[in-house]
Amino acid sequence: MVPARGSRAALVPWLVAGLGLLALYVPTLISLFSTIWASDAQGHGPIVLGISIWLIYRRWPQLMDTSTAQPRPGLAWPLFVIAAFLYAVGRSQGIWVFEVGSAILVVSAIVLLLRGTAHVRLIAFALFFMLFMIPLPGAIVDALTQPMKMAVSYVAESMLHAVGYPISRSGVILQIGPYQLLVADACAGLHTLFTLEALGLLYLNIVRHSSLFRNIALAILIVPISFAANVIRVCTLTLITYYFGDEAGQGFLHGFAGMVLFISALLLIIATDGMLRFGTRRVTEKGHA
Repeated sequence: MVPARGSRAALVPWLVAGLGLLALYVPTLISLFSTIWASDAQGHGPIVLGISIWLIYRRWPQLMDTSTAQPRPGLAWPLFVIAAFLYAVGRSQGIWVFEVGSAILVVSAIVLLLRGTAHVRLIAFALFFMLFMIPLPGAIVDALTQPMKMAVSYVAESMLHAVGYPISRSGVILQIGPYQLLVADACAGLHTLFTLEALGLLYLNIVRHSSLFRNIALAILIVPISFAANVIRVCTLTLITYYFGDEAGQGFLHGFAGMVLFISALLLIIATDGMLRFGTRRVTEKGHA
């Protein structure tokens, strides 16, 4: 079946906008993939980008619906100007927050220009989710990561000591048997917490509970869930090193511990959601009694 000429014509502005996005941000993506996104700490960036594109694609039929379109060029063009300024400063000065963050403004401006504010609201979560792919400033990361690592190290040591393992701690260094382990930024830092927050919010968006209390409670509880998942990862790596040696702890099984982190976080989120569902149901039943 050949698409109608009108349908093809409606795609032209989107194709032009898409080509403009590629021209601007392909160099940015190449830089990200060859530098910061290649590290363990920021390895979630490509995943967040892919999920954000998928979230927008899910809304594509609504975005192509012109029956409710009310283009807002008066809002779009100032947003384009701000995005261009941020992009230029970020690209020339190597400020990732400006360069990558400007993409969110550009996408918003394109939708405002071609469709309007109602359509921007359709992809509001995707735009919000894109925030998680922005590399955080080093000063903020350093300031917040150290106390997080200390807390994770303390809890991991306390848990393993409680069950009888010969473990001690000095700062963020764990000593178990003859082995010493440094709790690195990638294991218990701000980036990991940021990634797990993104995972939890994505779960919330997909599940889409009707209960406002349940949504807010789960969103808040994602923070301690993320902390607990980090503790599980550090404990897993510590036990792998204790039983199989340094090479196992730093080799393939280190990556396996990363999988344990995300699986345990997802299971904790689902379990917490189940308890909230049970609690909400009991409160509702008592209210109707």
